Amino acid sequence: MSPRLYVDNAASQPLRPEAQEAMAHAADLLNPAGQYASGREARRVLEDAREHVAALLGADSAEVIFTGSGTEADNIAVQGLAYGSKVSRGATVIASSNIEHPAVMETVDWLTSGVVGFGFQRCSLPVDATGRVLAQQWIGAFGDDTSHGGGALSGTAQPAEVSRTSSVASPVDGVEPGDIALLTCMWANNETGVIQPVRELASFARECGIPFHTDAVQAVGHIPVDFHELGASTLAASAHKFGGPKSTGILLARRDAHILSPVRGGGQERSVRSGTVNVQGAVGCAAALASAIDEMEEAAATLRAAREQLRRVVHTIDDARIWTPEDTACEQTLPGHLHMSFPGAEGDCLIMLLDSAGVDASTGSACSAGVNRASHVLTAMGVPAEVARGALRLTIGADITDEQVEYLSTILPRVVEQARAAGMA
Repeated sequence: MSPRLYVDNAASQPLRPEAQEAMAHAADLLNPAGQYASGREARRVLEDAREHVAALLGADSAEVIFTGSGTEADNIAVQGLAYGSKVSRGATVIASSNIEHPAVMETVDWLTSGVVGFGFQRCSLPVDATGRVLAQQWIGAFGDDTSHGGGALSGTAQPAEVSRTSSVASPVDGVEPGDIALLTCMWANNETGVIQPVRELASFARECGIPFHTDAVQAVGHIPVDFHELGASTLAASAHKFGGPKSTGILLARRDAHILSPVRGGGQERSVRSGTVNVQGAVGCAAALASAIDEMEEAAATLRAAREQLRRVVHTIDDARIWTPEDTACEQTLPGHLHMSFPGAEGDCLIMLLDSAGVDASTGSACSAGVNRASHVLTAMGVPAEVARGALRLTIGADITDEQVEYLSTILPRVVEQARAAGMA
């Protein structure tokens, strides 16, 4: 039997040999909080991993917090920064886009729903038809005097039509920079691969004294990331997205970030993420990240070449819609992403047919797997639900061969034809 073709790398990547080896050496380490020889050894190994991650991501070692996942890192940052701003200066508006990963979007929806009574409101960042946040349009709606909180957000920065269940108006009328408790935007979209204007948003946030969080789960290990150069308050990453172990996340947090963490306990990790630290996971994370960054440039070239060959094939399929835009000098995408829709086909049917042909793919976010509904990312881009339901996401690995690309190019048109013949559920 031929080996299966795995093209769902945005969901999870295979464990890198470097990570596996590093974790094997750390398998017998005990609690790093112990005040005895074995505890000191575990703590030494943990701090070495922390320093390694910091150096790779342009941060100080004290800014590296190990978490149990990227989702946990996002939750701590979004909740903790929002709580901190509300307590310290009475700010109650959370600004985010409708294309965020559920780890951020569901957390923001929960904080702003009014059901629990947190007292937060939500302000939407506008998104264009390619799935890119319109940072300058949103920032411009505040007027020129942003540094002093002047200029209210007008109705000119409207997002694409969305279908969200939150009861809070979006965007919030009359918002001024000083009202914003948190500004958050993902670095790169997990479905389309579109890289977002996080530098512009981070600069605006710094100028206005607003905490800025970026979900960089899809970016870290795949494109250059420098925490200090970006100037964000916090940044989230997940080890298994770049070939590290599962259940290991990274939260980069500036020393002056006012985080009232929802995770309470023994005060580990600067009291931001209490709980015994997974030393083995941290070691594997650092090793995988070093390997991913070392191979990044070569991998990107391989990924782009394979993706563009597949893009050409998709263009030959009747009525195919490609959501991952082509790269330009000013607007970039993750090199291995190709997101598309085939109207008349059901996404789940496409996945099952590819599965039977030996190909592992997905319709979009793996964190929402098993839920048969239109992608919220495509909906935010203004894509009709019946078109969005025919979505397919291919996220290629750097180990893909020319033969595998050719195989996928051959079967994809046939799979789409079969899925369309089966019709929509």
